[in-house]
Amino acid sequence: MNWFSAEGYWLSRLVFQRALAVIYLVAFLSAVNQFRALIGERGLTPVPRFVDRVPFRRAPSLFQLHYSDRFFAAVGWLGVLWSAALLVGLADGLPLWAHLTAWAVPWALYLSIVHVGQVWYGFGWETLLCEAGFLAIFLGPSAMPPPLIVLVALWWVLFRLEFGAGLIKLRGDRCWRDLTCLYYHHETQPMPNPLSWWFHHLPRWAHRAEAAANHVTQLVVPFLLFAPQPVRTGAAVVVIVTQGWLVLSGNFAWLNVLTMVVATTAVGGSAWAWLLPVAPPASGLDDPPAWYVAVVVALAAVLAVLSWWPVRNLVSSGQVMNTSFNPLLLVNTYGAFGSVTRTRYEVVLEGTADPVVRPSTVWHEYEFKGKPGDPRRLPRQFAPYHLRLDWLMWFAAISPGYARSWFPALLLKLRDDDPATARLLRHNPFPHLPPAHVRARLYRYRFTSREERRETGAWWHRTLVDDYWSPG
Repeated sequence: MNWFSAEGYWLSRLVFQRALAVIYLVAFLSAVNQFRALIGERGLTPVPRFVDRVPFRRAPSLFQLHYSDRFFAAVGWLGVLWSAALLVGLADGLPLWAHLTAWAVPWALYLSIVHVGQVWYGFGWETLLCEAGFLAIFLGPSAMPPPLIVLVALWWVLFRLEFGAGLIKLRGDRCWRDLTCLYYHHETQPMPNPLSWWFHHLPRWAHRAEAAANHVTQLVVPFLLFAPQPVRTGAAVVVIVTQGWLVLSGNFAWLNVLTMVVATTAVGGSAWAWLLPVAPPASGLDDPPAWYVAVVVALAAVLAVLSWWPVRNLVSSGQVMNTSFNPLLLVNTYGAFGSVTRTRYEVVLEGTADPVVRPSTVWHEYEFKGKPGDPRRLPRQFAPYHLRLDWLMWFAAISPGYARSWFPALLLKLRDDDPATARLLRHNPFPHLPPAHVRARLYRYRFTSREERRETGAWWHRTLVDDYWSPG
C-alpha cells in the first residue's frame, strides 16, 4: 500500500516513539512528586472539590470515578513504569492490537491527570503532550512501516504549534513587530535558567536578529513541512535548532523538547541513516492489515473535522492561545508570548516566629527551587521537568487575580508548616516549628549589569515595591 505506508520514515518513527516515552516519563514524575501539595485531598485546589462541580463529559478522567491520594500515586507511578517500558522498546514485539493498546495506556493516564489538574495543568505543553500522545497510538510497531496519514497529522500539529505562535506574536505585542521583544524577554520570562543572564546581555542587534529569526521560523518554515524531501527535512531541522535555542535560554518545561520531538517525524530516513546505526528488519516490513488501514483512515476523517475550530481560530483577528475545543484535547490551538512583560516582579514569601508583629520583627525568607529569590543565586536548569508552583508564582506577581484560587491556601499551608507544601520549596526557614505569621511582599527584579555582577556577585538586583499580602 504505497499510498498508506511511509517506509522512508521508519527511523523517524523510532526516534519519535523513544523520545516521546522520555517526555511521558518526565511528565508522570512531575505529577507524582507534586500532586499532594497542589491537587491532593488536602492540596491547594483539591481534586475531590473539582470533580464535585465538573462533570465527566467536560473532563473525562479516571479520577471522576474515584479519587484518593493513594490512587493518584498509583496511577502516576504506573505511568512512570509504563513510559520506561516503552522507552526500552518492550512494546515493539507485541501484536499490532496490543502495541496500539500499549501506547493508549499512558495517553489515557495522562489525560486523566490533566483533566483534574486545574490551573496547575493549564499550559500548552500539557495539551501538546496529550495530542501528540494520542497520535503516537496509531504509528504502529517497528515491524511495520509507519502510516503516512499519522505522520501528516503530526506535521499538522507542528504547523499549528509554530504558525499559531507566530501569528499571536505578530498580532499581539508591538515589540514583536519592531523586533525589540528580546530586549526584555530573557529577563522577564517565567523561569530563567543558568544562561538567561548571558542571553539578556547579548547586544541589541543580536536580540533583533533573534526576533526576526523567530518570525521566519514560525511564519514561513511551517509551510515547508508539507513540501517534498529534502525541503521537509530542512524545515524540521530549522525548527529543531530554533527550539534548541529556546532550551538554552529558559525553562519552559517540556514544550521546546516536545516540539523538537514532533519535528523529528518530518526528518527523512536518509538523514537519520548516518546518525543512527539502526536498520529495519532484515526480512522486510510487514504489510498493514485491512482493519488497521480502516482505523487510520477513520482517524484522518475525525481529525479533518476537528481541524475546523483551530483553523477558524488561526484566521480570526481574535486569535486565542493554548485552547482545546473538545474534551479529548485533540487538534488544539497553540501559541506563546503574544505579549511580553517589560518589568519583572516577584512575590517573596516570608515568615516569622514572633507571635506579635512589630516594626522590629525579623522575617525569614522562603526560597523556591526555580523561581528567582535570593539575588545571589544563579537560576537553575529544570526543564524539561516542570515546577508547577514556581511557574504559577510568576503569574501571581503579574496580578493577584491569577492566584486568587490558590494563593491564600498556600500561605495557610506555610503557616501550618504542611510537609507536602514544604517539599515544593528549596528552603523552608521553619523546619521544626511552624511560623506564627506568614506574609508576601512584591519586589521589582532585574538582572544585574556586568559591572554590578563583578562588584557584588549577584545575578539579580531587587527593589521592594509593596506588601503583596500581610498577616491579618
